[in-house]
Amino acid sequence: MADLDDLIERLRAVSEDLADRAISVLSDASRAGETKRPEAERALTQARRAVEKAIVVLEKLQGRAANDDE
Repeated sequence: MADLDDLIERLRAVSEDLADRAISVLSDASRAGETKRPEAERALTQARRAVEKAIVVLEKLQGRAANDDE
């Protein structure tokens, strides 16, 4: 399923972007002397986890589709 391959790759890129942004927020907070985990970083990490879960679901769907083709 080429369509799913493309979608999975785009979601992986989104996941990486979210991770980069979360690290950036943490770095900014550290430089500012904050000692608590920023809420923005928590939200970005939660979003990244949701995207990762979507990737797993699509990969399972892709595996089922491949087995149906056999």
